[in-house]
Amino acid sequence: MPITVRIPPPLRRYTGGVETVETSASDLSGLFDSLEKKFPGIKQALCAADGAPQRFLNIYVNDEDIRFLGGNQYTFKDGDEVLLIPAIAGGSVDSRHPAPRSMSSRD
Repeated sequence: MPITVRIPPPLRRYTGGVETVETSASDLSGLFDSLEKKFPGIKQALCAADGAPQRFLNIYVNDEDIRFLGGNQYTFKDGDEVLLIPAIAGGSVDSRHPAPRSMSSRD
């Protein structure tokens, strides 16, 4: 029962640039273990110590958020396509565009 896992660019540093992986994992736990076996170190980016997906990892199965399919209890089906998307946040202050002054500030 092969499924295809698409690896987004932020996670490819763990896979040596590999973009897609086929595995026969039947659930998320098995998927994380399978990926860790192929790409040592990736599991820490995907799940917490208790095996639950990292808080900021979004998982889609056939373009549907896995949370709406049963979450950790979802059982993969033959031909499923899994997309792992780590949330990316951040930014920096751009000195070319300073933050507006407070309305209460006086010159």
